[in-house]
Amino acid sequence: MADLDIIQPRLAVLIDADNASPSITEPLLAEVAKYGVASVKRIYGDWTTPNLVGWKSVLLEHSIQPIQQFRYTVGKNATDSAMIIDAMDLLFTNHFDAFCLVSSDSDFTRLAARIREAGLMVYGFGEKKTPKPFVSACDKFIYTEVIAVKEDAQPAIRRKTSEELKGDTQLVNLLRSALEAASDDTGWAQLGTVGSNIAKQSPEFDPRNYGYGKLGALASAIGIFEVDERVQSDGHSRVIYIRNLPKGGKPKTARKPRRRKQG
Repeated sequence: MADLDIIQPRLAVLIDADNASPSITEPLLAEVAKYGVASVKRIYGDWTTPNLVGWKSVLLEHSIQPIQQFRYTVGKNATDSAMIIDAMDLLFTNHFDAFCLVSSDSDFTRLAARIREAGLMVYGFGEKKTPKPFVSACDKFIYTEVIAVKEDAQPAIRRKTSEELKGDTQLVNLLRSALEAASDDTGWAQLGTVGSNIAKQSPEFDPRNYGYGKLGALASAIGIFEVDERVQSDGHSRVIYIRNLPKGGKPKTARKPRRRKQG
């Protein structure tokens, strides 16, 4: 009963229909649910145009409110302005803990930055073509390709091999930098803390970008880290620790959980 009493963050989910695909709606909302409750779900576009027809059945099924915005001039996107104005109105109600901005358009860069300046979290969702400024303006940015699923129910992103991961200098440096900032005198660090440090440095980082569901699985696959899952003093909870693989050592995946000695 206690778990039901936990207040989850209230989220405002705002979707740019011109820069998102109807096919991502279900996995998108499932991803959003990881961060809180979608108290507001709105989508913006000119619904008189034929290119948005594919959204209509999706909106009804998932109770997403369409906001009509006519195009004033050919070549100009009035949808962006409507979404930005709505976002600011919602921000000033002080009813929300975070915003989810769904678009691959750099026009929302300043909006994301402004919401963060107000002390709220911003989760961005967009394709890998999304300009870097918008990605960096968010607290966390999830590429829609990693949450999309192919028709055969397989992940849309191919899992990279150990050699490919080792050869990704940017990835290796990011992990090592985050690990160094979180490690103790023995070189070990809690994986959760390492993940938090990574998010601060790289909002777009996601193990699924490399074909792995969890950070621990990705770290193990690289082959340059030692990963250890430990049972805590309460005998039930488990925490994953990680450190750089000692020189000459062999890579180890998460070992069988070990209990800490009592007393």
